[in-house]
Amino acid sequence: MLHRVWQLCGKWCRWSSPFIHLLILTVVTFGLLAPLICHQLLHSYFYLRHWHLNRMSQEFLEQNQQEGQDALHYFEKMQMPNASEASGSDAFQPLLLITIITVQRRNDFHYVLQVASHFHRLLQKCGARCQRHRMILCNVESDPSNHQDVRLMSSLFPVVSRDRTGENPDPSLNQFEKEKQDYVFCLEQSLSLYSPEYILLVEDDAVPEEEIFSVLQHLFSARLSKPYLKDALYFKLYHPERLQRYFNPEPMRILEIPEWLGYLRGLLLGPVLAGAYCWAVGRAGPGWCLVAFFALYSMALAELVGRHYGLELRRLHPALYNVVPASECCTPAMLFPAASARRASGYLRGLRCRQGFAKDTALYSLLRGKGENAFVLEPNLVRHVGMYSSLRLKGNPKLL
Repeated sequence: MLHRVWQLCGKWCRWSSPFIHLLILTVVTFGLLAPLICHQLLHSYFYLRHWHLNRMSQEFLEQNQQEGQDALHYFEKMQMPNASEASGSDAFQPLLLITIITVQRRNDFHYVLQVASHFHRLLQKCGARCQRHRMILCNVESDPSNHQDVRLMSSLFPVVSRDRTGENPDPSLNQFEKEKQDYVFCLEQSLSLYSPEYILLVEDDAVPEEEIFSVLQHLFSARLSKPYLKDALYFKLYHPERLQRYFNPEPMRILEIPEWLGYLRGLLLGPVLAGAYCWAVGRAGPGWCLVAFFALYSMALAELVGRHYGLELRRLHPALYNVVPASECCTPAMLFPAASARRASGYLRGLRCRQGFAKDTALYSLLRGKGENAFVLEPNLVRHVGMYSSLRLKGNPKLL
């Protein structure tokens, strides 16, 4: 019986119109299979927000709260070095200085402990390759003594603080300008106290990915020698996944169209799928119409499933990471060469931030205004875990 059904299907495929075949393939792929497979993928067009967002947001908060408790136990159980050991190891010029800029947040999530514990573990795991890397904490809480998590780590890592307890508050200082001033303070303190070759300025809710140091090592040793990269103002190590699509309002995303087409040139999906179709229905070799259809079919599938998930394949090796021109949003993790850090701090001192012109927008405005270049590494090298912002308070935060 099954053999007979297969024969009938084969005859139907052989003699029916290719238009019908391709129409059915399109309907089955985009109307049935892709929605069934991708409806829980957060960064896919097929994601069913009303079904999954509340549950996934709550699960993320609960998991992140547990990770905060784990980070707290990590430092509580750690044997603290004495003061001479903590300071003596920083006597030489670091290649990379990791500066975690932090302010007191909700105590139950311990964001800065999560970030610091991951960096500490990864530095130990990296071993000799990272022996010229150092980490410090930059405490910008108005009263530094109120930051309990920093106090817990103060015997492990050097701490610089911006103490404003004795100052009269400036009524004209908005939160966005304060955040920018804190950022400049941490950048300049990193330069003056340690004279590193590179500064990785990390916000206290940006947890590093496992491969961050291998990718940075490849960047330092192989890529920054290229003329168009070595004078960059900064390198972003994070860009929101929701803004990584090919169709995106950010102007710089148009530069990813060649990559979108590259899925077809590199993997030959259009010709391969067209050839497979012709073999399945017993037809002669594919014409250009079939190749064009399967090319567009592959491009649509890549966009609708989500570019973010294709980028994840680049984690297989540091050399596969994209280095592309930066777009505007977000500063969870920014890499500054020392000379660029000096230029950036000087530029930022001449700008005043406000609602709609935060420090990320200010930094991006410098690229055109000062003739600078900046880049972003893809995929992200940190995870942004801070659903509770120190600037924009959310009573019921969501993942999107």
